[in-house]
Amino acid sequence: MKSENKILGAGLFTAIAASLCCITPVLALVAGTSGLASTFSWLEPARPYFIGLTILVLGFAWYQKLKPKKQIDCNCETDEKPKFTQSKMFLGIVTVFAGLMLAFPMYAHIFYSKTEKQVIVVDKTNIQTVEFTIIGMTCASCEEHVNHEVNKLTGIIKSTASYESGNAIIEFDNSKTSTAEIEKAIKSTGYSVTDKKEK
Repeated sequence: MKSENKILGAGLFTAIAASLCCITPVLALVAGTSGLASTFSWLEPARPYFIGLTILVLGFAWYQKLKPKKQIDCNCETDEKPKFTQSKMFLGIVTVFAGLMLAFPMYAHIFYSKTEKQVIVVDKTNIQTVEFTIIGMTCASCEEHVNHEVNKLTGIIKSTASYESGNAIIEFDNSKTSTAEIEKAIKSTGYSVTDKKEK
């Protein structure tokens, strides 16, 4: 049935749209184009609506699939096997995939390698901590993306980005890197730095 396929398509679309803001930073990392990370961050405010719509659409699809069929009194043969795309198994696969897409922000961090760095500090007076105010981060995937880019710089001791606070607190050796270099690394992800202050 075409209408059934349209319902499933709508369910998949809304599930992917709900997490697109968090999927994009991972895709940007894999593709090596970190500047695309914040492309779909504008979708974040609509995420609860996309989640609700996905649940409604897939719930309706399951209702349609499981409701009792009307019996027709006729001697004709109607035991035609449905296509795979109209089977309960296919609907189950679509539902699991949609669930994985909706939950993506919860496990996105596994796609970022942990960068354990040994930083040798010659002079402790060179250690500086700066808080950068960042616009555009919407989930843990965004945080990991910022931390990943900042940790590529030499002299970074610790990078802690938080989408909830809208900031990144960076501890670094100012003889090896600068706030300007760190700001440039953050901006390379596509997010905007609006303010920075020393802690």
